[in-house]
Amino acid sequence: MTLDWLTTALTEHKIPVGRTARLGFDWLRANASPLFDAVAAVLETLIAGFQTALEVPHPLVFTALAMLLAWFTRRSPWVCAGVGLGFLFILNQGYWDETMQSLTLVLSAAFVCMAVGVPIGIAAAHRPKLYRVMKPILDLMQTLPSFVYLIPAIVFFGIGMVPGLIATVIFVLPAPIRLTHLGISSTPEALVEAGRAFGATRRQLLWKVELPSALSQIMAGLNQTIMLSLSMVVVAALVGASGLGVPVVRALNSVNTALGFESGIVIVVVAVILDRVLSVRRTP
Repeated sequence: MTLDWLTTALTEHKIPVGRTARLGFDWLRANASPLFDAVAAVLETLIAGFQTALEVPHPLVFTALAMLLAWFTRRSPWVCAGVGLGFLFILNQGYWDETMQSLTLVLSAAFVCMAVGVPIGIAAAHRPKLYRVMKPILDLMQTLPSFVYLIPAIVFFGIGMVPGLIATVIFVLPAPIRLTHLGISSTPEALVEAGRAFGATRRQLLWKVELPSALSQIMAGLNQTIMLSLSMVVVAALVGASGLGVPVVRALNSVNTALGFESGIVIVVVAVILDRVLSVRRTP
């Protein structure tokens, strides 16, 4: 009986987590609308710029440029051939426009995440107390189901590419922050001491010692950012973002095996291409 009374007391006095969140969202929507409108305008401009750059070239010209980029980053004829065959396969399957739209979302998210995440990671590496405060927040951002981010994105930004981009950025942002923090924190102390011995300022230590030493970790953060952003294309499609997620959602709603398998394979091909192109060859 005592335990039943305690259980009843706990269930009858529910902590108002959901209600508090709703009140917070309502207050922000009522008082911060100009800020959200400005953010939406900036992100729409960014998305339009990337989309124009990706859709203007002819598909075959774009494929040739992608192969050239693969050669620049990897210096491997096999990787270049694989990138070319991958894009030709996408063109053959009839998903070129959807692929360019998904790449627009991925590149926009990568640009925002790296522009925000790298400076935060550097600041966290130089201030251990700040990172201790940030760590549970980053854990929450990575652990919370990605679908949850769609709710405030729709509330503040409506339907379209912008809320999909916002949800993607929130989900992906911890990756560049953590890897940048790891890279800067892992700079050999001997290099830092040598820089100080030669009279380097804090800014010079950052640009000439710490960032070059952490470059591989930062590039790994970029790779993870793009891969995680690509994993959000289906989720972003639920809030009206165009791209490869749209046929996947359509196939799920209509139980269309052929459409789902086709679009799923194309997403895998895009992921492999991006991973191979961004895995920068290390010089011995």
